Amino acid sequence: MESTQKKSGDSPVRKGDRIKQIFAIVSMAGFAGSTIFGMVSLFSSGLSSQHQQKPAAVAVSQESLLAAKERGYVGVLQREPQNQTALEGLANVRLEMDNRVGAIEPLEKLVKLHGDRADYKALLGQAKGKK
Repeated sequence: MESTQKKSGDSPVRKGDRIKQIFAIVSMAGFAGSTIFGMVSLFSSGLSSQHQQKPAAVAVSQESLLAAKERGYVGVLQREPQNQTALEGLANVRLEMDNRVGAIEPLEKLVKLHGDRADYKALLGQAKGKK
């Protein structure tokens, strides 16, 4: 009989306790949201100040990125001389680097391998026309 009395003594969550739980959850969500908002604004202001301070470094890194891509495509072409993706990538990278003379060789190979592609012929004509 004692066990039945204990069970009846355990009441479901009271109304006052339920309000406290809701208030605690809303408070935690507000605290977390304000913290996240503060961190996002801190990092975004830090990134924008870095972009304003180093425009020359971005240009240098762009050039080094293009040079690295060029080396990668050349490496692939040493293993697979007729790789269409590598030939196209090498030609595009060299055109981005304003190396039109260097872009002629991969474009000629692309036209030879895929003569039906008009875009390759057009790029080759542009590269040869602006030596």
